[in-house]
Amino acid sequence: MPENPVPPTAENPTPDAVTATAIISGDAVVDALVLEPATEPANEPPDAQAAEPASAPAAAPAARQLNPADCAVQLKQRFPALFTGAPKPLKLRIQVDIQERAPGVFTKQALSAFFRRHTGSTAYLIAVSRAKQRFDLDGQPNGELTDEHRQVALDELARRRANNESRAALEEQQRRNRATLLHDFQVTTLTPANFCALKGIAVEELDGYLATARREFEERAQQAPAFDPRRPPGRPRPAPGRR
Repeated sequence: MPENPVPPTAENPTPDAVTATAIISGDAVVDALVLEPATEPANEPPDAQAAEPASAPAAAPAARQLNPADCAVQLKQRFPALFTGAPKPLKLRIQVDIQERAPGVFTKQALSAFFRRHTGSTAYLIAVSRAKQRFDLDGQPNGELTDEHRQVALDELARRRANNESRAALEEQQRRNRATLLHDFQVTTLTPANFCALKGIAVEELDGYLATARREFEERAQQAPAFDPRRPPGRPRPAPGRR
């Protein structure tokens, strides 16, 4: 399938990816707030800044920006009932709960990046497709999982399955093409240059294709001793007594 020329990332998600993640995780409002560009504070006149009392309390230290992997470690340590073991469908607005229970630990951007990866994993989608309840930070049921959200997960799983099957079919066809190339090279009387011209490949690529085909044959031979690289793919081995 054609690839997006600019693949979405945690910092540059596509609108469809954001929508799907928000629907599945239930954090549509929080994600929307995270993705809005930060507004620049209005410039205060010097007199207003000077008028601040000297005894004003110091601002709380800003949360350290964590990458998704570090964020996952912190969440498992603080909320093991929800974030250890098999994935569980998340309670709606779970990011708000995390900020209330662990103030100053996670930035909104860090949580948003983590949840895009977490809720986009195949394991999480499978959990959503089968569950009836969402779960809170203590691992307790908290809210019903709707049919709409389960269907979103099922549709995404079906799309990934189709992509995997298409990729596997392409890889198998390429393997068969290399096996055929190896067989034809072993029985040809043409020079390598003429053989490559016949097959439509560059002479400098021939050795690489043949080496790959031989390696694949060895791997297949270990799994299925009856496999013969000299026999073109698709041609059955004759039964005993019928040669």
